[in-house]
Amino acid sequence: MMKKEESGRFEVEGWAAMDDSGVLSPFNFTRRKTGSHDVTFKVAYCGICHSDLHQIRNEWKNSQYPMVPGHEMVGTVLEVGSDVKNFAVGDRVGVGCIVWSCQHCDFCSKDQEQYCEKLVWTYNGIYVDGSPTFGGYSSLMVCDQRFVVKIPESLPFDAAAPLLCAGISVYSPMKYFQMTELGKSLGVVGLGGLGHIAVKIGKAFGLKVTVISTSPKKEKEAREVLGADHFLISNDQKQMQEAARSLDYIIDTVSADHPLHSIINLLKVNGKLILVGMPEKPISFHPSSVIFGRRLVGGSVIGGVKETQEMLDFCAEHNICCMIENIAMDYVNTAIERLGKGDVKYRFVIDVTRSFSSPMAN
Repeated sequence: MMKKEESGRFEVEGWAAMDDSGVLSPFNFTRRKTGSHDVTFKVAYCGICHSDLHQIRNEWKNSQYPMVPGHEMVGTVLEVGSDVKNFAVGDRVGVGCIVWSCQHCDFCSKDQEQYCEKLVWTYNGIYVDGSPTFGGYSSLMVCDQRFVVKIPESLPFDAAAPLLCAGISVYSPMKYFQMTELGKSLGVVGLGGLGHIAVKIGKAFGLKVTVISTSPKKEKEAREVLGADHFLISNDQKQMQEAARSLDYIIDTVSADHPLHSIINLLKVNGKLILVGMPEKPISFHPSSVIFGRRLVGGSVIGGVKETQEMLDFCAEHNICCMIENIAMDYVNTAIERLGKGDVKYRFVIDVTRSFSSPMAN
């Protein structure tokens, strides 16, 4: 049986940030007992998202401590509630960025829970019972079945975890903004956790993909490993000018502050630039960049649960998974430092199984 308190709550091991220093340390806590609509699973792997770095350091000015980060978690089902029909003990499952939404608003009715005004984030949020939400840097998760997805058997368990944020963050805007037409050209700004998946998904849709990066060193891998068709160095003015009006779509994945004017000018007439990275400072560009080309600049955040499952199935069909560096939990502070310097190819994934004792009692 699982380790539980007399109240039925689960005893959980995790790592948490206790203040805005962003340093994580061991932290034991409890999760609610499995409710009638809940799925309880042993966390096997959890990706480290760039937003984890922002949150633990309170760079977005909304952090609550102690904070157990992690919204890219996968694991094996240990227990399900009496009203759960689509999941069973032993299933491979995952939970992404959201653990609750109202289910009644216009967005929820359209399977766009990520835009629900009452949504609850997987961590650094307040659940409907008033308790803080703790994420996947932990040994066990309890989640309402509506926000649990199945991980296809053909996807490697560890490399599938980052798809729950990085994958859906690029897949959703490509679908919504109709950036999937066979033979069209896609630019991907930034070749990191989101960027490398955008390249893979773009190629799977049959697009001609151009990687746009400040680092010339990434060209070889972009072309030879990821299959990019072209490569632009974004701070090479000559290259950027020669590539003007060459792209139908662009996904900008960069979270660092960077100018947009030269990127917008890469778009053809009627081209679309979608921002999925979140730099610290406000962005700006001259209106003429979009007016004289009827261009669209938009944004997107993750996707709903139904679309996340669709994305996972798409990735399984096309053999798409993340390129990762597998780490133990006690390496997490070093990994966070390296992530801040861009020193990862392309996503850290915590091997939770070997980092904690089993949630099963001895």
